[in-house]
Formats: sequence, structure tokens, C-alpha cells
Amino acid sequence: MTQDRFDILGIGNAMVDVVARVDESFLSRHDMHKGAMILVDEAAAEKLYTAMPPGTESSGGSAGNTCAVAAMLGARVAYLGKVADDQLGEVFAHDLRSIGVHFPSAPLAGGAPTARCLILVTPDGQRTMNTFLGACVTFGEADVDEDLIASAKVTYLEGYLFDPPAAQTAFRRAAAAAHKAGRQVALSLSDAFCVGRHRDAFRDLVSGHVDILFANEAEITSLYETNTFEEAAEAARRDVKLAALTCSEAGSTIVHGPHTEIVRAEPAHVVDTTGAGDAYAAGFLAGGPPPAVGPLRSHGLDRAAEVIGHYGARPEADLRALVAKALAGG
Repeated sequence: MTQDRFDILGIGNAMVDVVARVDESFLSRHDMHKGAMILVDEAAAEKLYTAMPPGTESSGGSAGNTCAVAAMLGARVAYLGKVADDQLGEVFAHDLRSIGVHFPSAPLAGGAPTARCLILVTPDGQRTMNTFLGACVTFGEADVDEDLIASAKVTYLEGYLFDPPAAQTAFRRAAAAAHKAGRQVALSLSDAFCVGRHRDAFRDLVSGHVDILFANEAEITSLYETNTFEEAAEAARRDVKLAALTCSEAGSTIVHGPHTEIVRAEPAHVVDTTGAGDAYAAGFLAGGPPPAVGPLRSHGLDRAAEVIGHYGARPEADLRALVAKALAGG
């Protein structure tokens, strides 16, 4: 086995997040389904961006956020994703590298600009996302660094990236490279609507190429087309070594082999749910790959609780200090 260089290697949509507070009427005026993530073209993205109230802008993307939080927890992290050779691409790369994430991907010269996700947060903390994929759709097999994958304990795949066919092929190549090197593969389903668009392909990926599965209740029931969460959890148990399934304020259910663990949710004041699942995955994976359950794994929900207490997908608190306090019983 190649020597460990990284704990986590993320692969996902490299994009800049734009987060703004809006009321329900803004969603109605723009014919949006609250809580959904939809793909928009460049013209629609520019139109919505112009209509949005002032917000915050930062590098993001689901796997990018997970990698950032994991690095803040002290994990050794790398990331692969495609940005353009433009200002937003430079901002994205600088943001990741400044917190210690290794980001070697070459930018796209010419073609589509760097992707951006326009996130609208209503007073109840729910977020509605309009995503322009831009340069993200060019990520393919040629961008899969097999040597880098072989040096990471876990390769973490972002379900949002599954829309372009080239990315689906890249996922399978990355999973094959990880398993060839004796490593593990994790997948976040990311979004129930995304699962619905590619259900058969996701089922094939999960059952044949994934060791660790992350999903919320809507995503996992959509994947297996079941009526109940319990049925979906049992289906996941048969397909993967470990599934970490979140249920909002009810906490999470972890199934691995014959075992089931219920982890309660930490009390939280909900301001913005953006990045909650990403932070949960970071806290979970930063404890080390299964089957050994590292001490940080049970604190995945703590990281999610911190993130939803303010606007934006990245933590504001010193995560290492929070974890040290929790492990000390404080």
C-alpha cells in the first residue's frame, strides 16, 4: 500500500457560494421550490445574482466545504475539482490552500467560467440553491490523479458532481484506483432531486464501488424508492460497509454490518442550514476510516450544529478547541 499522505481526498464541484437572506415572497416571485437545488445556465445565474440582495461570497461546493472543515479539524486533506483560469478560480484555490488543503487541479483555460452557487436563505433557516456549474462540467477521467488517490485513506465523492456523464466515469475510475490501492471510497448523495435524475447510476455506484455512504432521509428513501426511512436504511446496510444517515433535528443513524447506532442531535439555533451535511461528513471522516470509530466521529453533528448557527457553510468557531472541550467532557 502507498504511504499515507492524506486522510481525506475530496472530489466535487469547485464553486463559489453566494449566500443571501430573502423572504418567502422572493422565492415565489422567482418560481422556486424551497429547499431544492436546481441547475441554471449562465444567463439565469446572472439574472438571479442581479436580483439578489447583498450577501456573502466564499469558495464552496459540497465536497470543498467538507474538505475545509476536515482541515480545520486537523485532518490532512486534498481536493480535486475544476475551476476556470479566472478571478473566481483564483479566489477558490487561494481559500482552500490558505487553510491547508492541497489543491493541485489545473484550471480550465478558456471555455466556461468558474462555477457559482446562489444560495437563498429564508427566515426558517432553509436554503434554496441555484447552481451554475460552469467549469465544473469539464471534470473528467483526465482530472483523476490516481497517485494522489492511492495516497489518501478515504476518497470522498460529491453526489452533486454526478450530473455530467464525464464525471460519472471519473467517479468510477477514482473508486477503482482507491480500491486497487487498498483504500476506501465514500459518497455523499448530496440532493434528493439529483438522486432522482440518476437513480439507476447511483444505485450501481453505491452497490459496486462505495464503502461509506452519507445521505439524509429524503436522499436515501429516494435512492431505494422506499416508503420509510427504516426500509431504506436496511437497503443501505446490504449495499455498503457503513452508512451515516442524517435526520435533521432527530440526529443520525449509523448502520455498519449488523450494528445500528443512533446519534442524537445537538441543540442548535437554526439560522442557515447551508453546509450542515458537509460539516457532518467532515467531523465523521476526520476520526479516521471505518471500521475503527475514531473519537471525532461522534462529533459530526456537533460540527453541523455549529455551522447552522450562522450564515455561510464554513465554521466560525475554533473547531479543534471545541472538539478538545467535548472530549474532555466540557
